[in-house]
Amino acid sequence: MKHDKVGSVMTTDVVRATYGTPFKEVARLLAEHGVSGLPVVDEDGKVVGVVSETDLLARQADAARPEERPKRWRIPLPRRSAHRRAARARARTAGRLMSTPPVTVHADVTVAEAARTMARHRVERLPVVDDEDRLVGIVTRRDLLAVFLRPDAEIRRRVVEDVLVGTLWLAPGSVDVSVTGGVVTLTGEIERKSEREIAVSMTRQADGVVAVVDRLTHRLDDSRVHPDEPAVHGIADDWLRRT
Repeated sequence: MKHDKVGSVMTTDVVRATYGTPFKEVARLLAEHGVSGLPVVDEDGKVVGVVSETDLLARQADAARPEERPKRWRIPLPRRSAHRRAARARARTAGRLMSTPPVTVHADVTVAEAARTMARHRVERLPVVDDEDRLVGIVTRRDLLAVFLRPDAEIRRRVVEDVLVGTLWLAPGSVDVSVTGGVVTLTGEIERKSEREIAVSMTRQADGVVAVVDRLTHRLDDSRVHPDEPAVHGIADDWLRRT
């Protein structure tokens, strides 16, 4: 199964900051380009952090916080948190404001893997780097969601070519594939139950697919064949060993 890679959806003309970019310049870049965060790079173009609107707002909130309050109204903070707030309140550059370490991806990572990375780290954008951690692009949640805008006809073509013909070696037209709003319906008869399961599973993983309606049947239930019994072997065997 061929999946879209980050390199095919990322933006290569990246708005960026350096360690010494002033606070107001960061704010101007965010507003002018309509973005909510910027990668911060060093003199070699390597990503060292990310600065976002949240970082800027937190800095302003900390700077506006009264330095001294009556002790009975103060909630004690962990020492590390208190030191970080104090440093952030005095920050004047992107390097002092940025979040580190940066969460990054490579261009050859699949869109699905990038989405999982975003969700796991709860970030809205991922700088894309090369093998030496130099910035080559950026991918956002909106970029990743764009795969669901793929036309139904394109989804159908990919399912037929990559799953049914390319993987299961079925003759074109042996299984009817219809797609409506990203929902794929598979109808027809397949030789083996294991191949039916592969067809449904791989179709579900195809880029742009919202859901799969399984209307397939099978002639042979090979799930009940014991290892020491003779069985009909097919293309599904290799795929099942890898999963």
